[in-house]
Amino acid sequence: MQLPAALAWILILAGVWTLVVWPPFLRRVWKDPRARDERGGATRYLMVHFMLVTTSMIFGIATLVIGIRALAA
Repeated sequence: MQLPAALAWILILAGVWTLVVWPPFLRRVWKDPRARDERGGATRYLMVHFMLVTTSMIFGIATLVIGIRALAA
């Protein structure tokens, strides 16, 4: 199946957007006082947000790769 170039560019932009937006969010979460308990251990708040960012970035990389491959085809 061929993907039109315009749609391939949308996938590329969506992938880049994901990779640009999520890392600063994770840095803010990491510094949030709710991220660590009184002993310095990671809380559920940190772990849930870490998993959210990780999953989103994996999907973002996949979206970017699909867009690049569609544009190159």
